[in-house]
Amino acid sequence: MSDLLLEVCQVSKTFIRGGVLTGRRVAAVKDVSFRLAAGRPEIFAIIGESGSGKTTLSRMILNIDTPTSGKLRFDGVDLATIRTAGDRLAFMHKVQPIFQNPFESFNPLKRIDRYLFMTHRRFIAADGRLAPEMAVDEALHKVGLSLKEVSRRYPHELSGGQLQRVAIARALLANPKLIVADEPVSMIDASLRISIVNLFKTLRDDLGISIIYVTHDLATAYYVSDRIIIMQQGSVVESGDARAVLNAPQHPYSRQLREAALLPDFAAGL
Repeated sequence: MSDLLLEVCQVSKTFIRGGVLTGRRVAAVKDVSFRLAAGRPEIFAIIGESGSGKTTLSRMILNIDTPTSGKLRFDGVDLATIRTAGDRLAFMHKVQPIFQNPFESFNPLKRIDRYLFMTHRRFIAADGRLAPEMAVDEALHKVGLSLKEVSRRYPHELSGGQLQRVAIARALLANPKLIVADEPVSMIDASLRISIVNLFKTLRDDLGISIIYVTHDLATAYYVSDRIIIMQQGSVVESGDARAVLNAPQHPYSRQLREAALLPDFAAGL
């Protein structure tokens, strides 16, 4: 067991646009490093505009994309060594994603409860701790819903906020140590965003889950995050305590983002 939950060490990712021999090399992520400690859950925000590299970085943390250079370690395991289906399942048991658009996370022709029971069978059915209905209902209660509310319903029958909560409950069924949430409130009505970001605080404080919160929205990052990094064109231009950085940014790009956002009064009243 490592004393680090996640170690991102000088990670870079370069894509080739066009042919292998004649294509243009695009550096999406450049030499990024940070650490999350084990046993000290936190909300760590990766902030940047479109094209900053934040989503590419999150995909590498999720082991969806492979870095061109550098190392990623989770719980002491180098992600480059995860090759077998069993290794991938063990990793997914500990690291779960939450994506931007909840309506794209679920097939509109399949009932919501089917997804939840499938996740239960995949990750926790073998331990026999709870019957499937109890386990699913327990996960839903953690996000303010119940199995009765979602049973036999299709995605279009829920609001965006409800569906994102179901997506979070689905992730919780794996009993993860880390959730990587990529723009999780950008497709949700402004009036409902506070309920989701407050839920992330609850997951951190009550369940001990660390969360990587990927966003372009400084207001919600200011409100919910413990630490942040700010990315521009693939590079980290500023990092540190969320309130300290966002109250007094030092880098010109950070100041530009700060001036374009309504902080801190707006964040305080999300």
